[in-house]
Amino acid sequence: MRADFALAALSLILLTGAVPPPKQPKLKGTYRLVSRDLPDGSKLIPPAIDGLLTYAKGYRNFNIYWKDAQGKLFSVSYIASYELTPKEYREKSIFFQVNDEIGGKGASYDLSPASGASPVTIKGTRMEIQMPLHGEPAVVFEGSKMTATGKGVFGTFVDHWERVP
Repeated sequence: MRADFALAALSLILLTGAVPPPKQPKLKGTYRLVSRDLPDGSKLIPPAIDGLLTYAKGYRNFNIYWKDAQGKLFSVSYIASYELTPKEYREKSIFFQVNDEIGGKGASYDLSPASGASPVTIKGTRMEIQMPLHGEPAVVFEGSKMTATGKGVFGTFVDHWERVP
């Protein structure tokens, strides 16, 4: 029965010339940081910076570090639950840790259950989200790439990420 319906739908599309709607952008998966563009025109690449971001089954796990010219580190680790609808991205923080050797502040933790929401803009296969918590950047998912643009507590930058196959 199901095969008959699929065949009928395909026949209708072929006969009428109707085009199925484009697939919605995909968020789930693991992304690896490729590079960071800085305001002075310089670019950081691994091993001066590295990161991994995973979206799976309603959870997000984010880890990134970078080094300054003296080799001091700055790192962020973050775990959150999330919910994505065509119009809104919601997140609830589970664990947020910053280690700031560069500024001499050391490690700090936020275990509060902070939550936030922000609008989602979808245009074809492109999805834009302003991350709602911890001064995080605006992100754009398009195909197998993700771009994060930061203008806040973690500096001004454009990070380029690629989905791991």
